[in-house]
Amino acid sequence: MEAVRNVKRPFRIGCGAGFSSDRLEPAADLVARGRLDAIVLECLAERTLASGHRNRMRDPSKGCNPWLERRMRTLLPLCHRHGTRLITNMGAANPAAAVERTLTLARELGLKGMRIACITGDDITRHFPADTQPGEGSQTGTMAVRYICANAYLGIDALIPALMAEADVVISGRVADPSLFLAGIVHHFDWAPDDWQRLGAGTLAGHLLECGMQVTGGYFADPGYKDVPDLAHCGFPLAEIDEDGTFTITKLDGTGGMVTLATVKEQLLYEVHDPACYLTPDVTADFSQARLEQTGRDRVRVEGATGRPRPERLKVTLGFDGGFVAEAGISYAGGNAAARGELARSILRERLSSLNGELRLDLIGVDSLHGTASSAIVRNDPPARDVRLRAAMRTADRETADTVLWEVEALLCCGPAGGGGFRGTVTPSVTTRSASIDRDLVRPECIMVTA
Repeated sequence: MEAVRNVKRPFRIGCGAGFSSDRLEPAADLVARGRLDAIVLECLAERTLASGHRNRMRDPSKGCNPWLERRMRTLLPLCHRHGTRLITNMGAANPAAAVERTLTLARELGLKGMRIACITGDDITRHFPADTQPGEGSQTGTMAVRYICANAYLGIDALIPALMAEADVVISGRVADPSLFLAGIVHHFDWAPDDWQRLGAGTLAGHLLECGMQVTGGYFADPGYKDVPDLAHCGFPLAEIDEDGTFTITKLDGTGGMVTLATVKEQLLYEVHDPACYLTPDVTADFSQARLEQTGRDRVRVEGATGRPRPERLKVTLGFDGGFVAEAGISYAGGNAAARGELARSILRERLSSLNGELRLDLIGVDSLHGTASSAIVRNDPPARDVRLRAAMRTADRETADTVLWEVEALLCCGPAGGGGFRGTVTPSVTTRSASIDRDLVRPECIMVTA
């Protein structure tokens, strides 16, 4: 008699953050009521990581996500109570510091025995020459900038050892966003590392979850065209994954937002250049044959995604110190506001054009977001009654940056009538570009500590 094969129960995984500054309360609600096996907090973008490196260079204790302690203080007790594993890239440029703070917090909260894994190996700064430059097309133009970091996108093979060692919390730096989700799925079902079809399907689940509320109505609403109920209390998403790789995207009852074919389709295409060839460290995923079905209120079933063997090389983000960004603004309101703003812009162009930096001048309320697509006010547009002139310059020289602020403030008495509301800041900046590296040169490591 043929043995009856045990089918593993569905795996429930949620997203508790889709970017560095995402909301916390919906994440706590998801852990408290979601019956989750795991929750992922995806908090790392390219510039976030480069900024983390810059901060760590100034202070060795810095470089991880600034909201880490507030998030952990809220979520660790909930995860401990409900048996939910927490996986996050909040380690950013300094996973060791993030683990140390989490360990201290776990002990302070009385979570004795909590196991916390530190994933490293993504920092490959030493593999690139110190004089590396961003190259053509960079936001820094011809300005020479200082190379500060390089991070490879790790995959599930970096995370699974921590899951096999029964980590309660896994903290990493740069890991590909879908891989943060796929690792838990693969570990739960014990999928083979070359099961490309199911790895592709699981990657799609991770991709749909990785941006948090974007699949439950956040960043989707457009009143009158795409209305979203109770967006103020929008819930984070979760997925119910089956062993064959099919899954349902849903959210908690009683939360705002919605899960529909439209929200899922928008997220499916988000930042995907080729749905048939979505490259990750784990698999070359193919979403082109994915099929979606609305199976209930706020429930969308997804099947049909597949995959092919993973790429031989890993994506790398190179980070550079981008100098200073000076940004200043002044407002004009009432009749003829746009014309006065335009006059102020022309004055600044003459007064600042000799400075050594890349100058940008926008009229917010007239053409700021369309500045690169349209150079003039359309004649039939209604007259703007409230515009703000914004001046911005990236420069390597702090004194030059201060001069930009000075000249914008000087418009109060040395520019058109009725200007007001000057504000200005000078901030250090970073810039990034992408590269690749042979995966054999990248060696992930896992270190476990116990509270």
